[in-house]
Amino acid sequence: MTAEVLRFAGVSLRRGPKTILDQVSWRVAEGEHWVMLGPNGAGKTTVLEIAAARLHPSSGAVWLLGERLGRVDVFDLRPRIGFASAALATRIPPTERVDDAVVTGAYGITGRWRERYEEADRVRAGDLMAAFGVEGLADRTFGTLSEGERKRVQIARALMADPELLLLDEPSAGLDLGGREELVAALAELAGDPRSPVMVLVTHHLEEIPPGFTHAALMRGGQFTAQGPLALTLADHTVSEAFGLPLRVARTGERWSATGTGPGAAPGAGTGAGPGTGPPSRRA
Repeated sequence: MTAEVLRFAGVSLRRGPKTILDQVSWRVAEGEHWVMLGPNGAGKTTVLEIAAARLHPSSGAVWLLGERLGRVDVFDLRPRIGFASAALATRIPPTERVDDAVVTGAYGITGRWRERYEEADRVRAGDLMAAFGVEGLADRTFGTLSEGERKRVQIARALMADPELLLLDEPSAGLDLGGREELVAALAELAGDPRSPVMVLVTHHLEEIPPGFTHAALMRGGQFTAQGPLALTLADHTVSEAFGLPLRVARTGERWSATGTGPGAAPGAGTGAGPGTGPPSRRA
């Protein structure tokens, strides 16, 4: 059986009277790359924050990289997990140099303190910045970067510790079409590398799923409504249920899209060789 990287068992999270997550169960194994889709407020970011060992559930159990959350020092666990999110970006000091913002990912911290870095760390940071097209920003401060530049710096930072699990929360948000496609291509290249970590990518848009991703989880109202292999899970009825409106799913090569089927939708949009009439996915 393929080794388990991440498992949620009946996980719920409550804040006061409000239930954010409701009995979520999920298993991610080695070699898999997941995309998590759903509308605003579905609970996707909360799932990712628990998977990053930055939140604890109210009930249920979580295993991360073979360790039970709540029974392990999260400061030992976090460097093994690469994490990029808008919330994390707010914790990077705006006066931090970009190269320092990336290299501190080796310790899973934000902001330089008294830690020491080897030359090999600096070389790796430079290589990662080059891979995501931000090597020319090394001397800039994080607060002066555009939204797209910040996204790419964050992903380079998330990879700094050579993580076993990489979690990306809406990395394409705020990017224009060109920036989005560059990022999708970079993530597709990463997914195609057998040495790459297991990845979980949160997005609202099927168009942002990089080639090479293998599985999908759909969320609505704090629950997984469908999960499983990508081609089985992304169907008209499952995506429509998650987003709460009639949608047609299409696949062109290794890229996906979804269009509305209500008034104003293009005739025949999304038809063709996509999996819209395929078998139902496994339910969460």
